[in-house]
Amino acid sequence: MPYPQAPWTLQGYAVQTLQLIDIEKARPFIPSELEIISVWPGKTLGGIYISSYGSGSVMEYNELIVIAGLARYADKIGAWISHIYVDHLDSVAGGREIWGLPKEMAEFTWEKDNNRVIVRQGNRLLCRLSYTQPSLAFPLPLSAMSFGFLGSDLLLFKGEFQSRVGLVSGKLEVPTESSFARLNLGQPWFTVYCDELRLVAGVPEVVGQRSVEFSYS
Repeated sequence: MPYPQAPWTLQGYAVQTLQLIDIEKARPFIPSELEIISVWPGKTLGGIYISSYGSGSVMEYNELIVIAGLARYADKIGAWISHIYVDHLDSVAGGREIWGLPKEMAEFTWEKDNNRVIVRQGNRLLCRLSYTQPSLAFPLPLSAMSFGFLGSDLLLFKGEFQSRVGLVSGKLEVPTESSFARLNLGQPWFTVYCDELRLVAGVPEVVGQRSVEFSYS
């Protein structure tokens, strides 16, 4: 087995955006077993997370996570990850076989002098995110739940974060050729920069079963 068993501990830095997404745009990307949670009339909450995991991590790699919305299954609430990209083949295998996440390979370019990160898949630009440096940052522990499908099993798992978090200004570009352009992600509602990040991706639990066949759009 080329990857470690869960939980995975990952350390580095990240940029996270939050956006309001039209529920009608999110629906094709989210399995029908899940009820999309409305946080505003006709809107759910999503965004992107781009990170770089380095020394102290179970594997060193970059990652782009696209959250299509918040969802509910029975009494469980979590984020639905519609797209996820990394630049390490073992991370692809682990993400798919442990958490049921649709990981694919991509290339990441962090332009630290320009405060910008660019993610490409071959000749296709997936997104470009520009951000400012935080003027203030505070230690903040967070946890978030996410769903995944592994075969017919609906999984739920926790991500536990510890980081210095600072509010920044972010500008997101998602071209029409991007695989998640149809989510119609607008400009971020707000953006945070996470430094001294420590993330623990927890062991998933089975919370339900697939009732209809679903393929990631």
